Amino acid sequence: MAIRYEIKTENGLLSVKVTGKDDNLEQVLDYGMAIIEAALSNSCSKVLCDETELVYTLGTFDTFQAANFISEHAPDVAKVAIVCSPENIIDADFWETVAVNRGLHVRVFKTTSDAEHWLMKE
Repeated sequence: MAIRYEIKTENGLLSVKVTGKDDNLEQVLDYGMAIIEAALSNSCSKVLCDETELVYTLGTFDTFQAANFISEHAPDVAKVAIVCSPENIIDADFWETVAVNRGLHVRVFKTTSDAEHWLMKE
């Protein structure tokens, strides 16, 4: 089951609801680029990705490559909050560390309310 996502925008916030399974690195990179392109085309500086229904299956090296790639292609001004399921938090934390170390303004959360609070802080 591949990655499926629905993107909405409202008041400068890009919201993404994600389901499925990240079967391979190419899918993850395509998903990441779709978010970047949507944020740019809609002039959104804040992104909220709800990945609580996404199953993470990438290995450590592919997770590293995904974070590195997204960091290289994402604009510096965007603030990205990712909400994931408790089962995925270790992989998500690793992805966050790699991305933040490369300049991406991103945080991973276990709850949507915490993610929204962080996004709205200036």
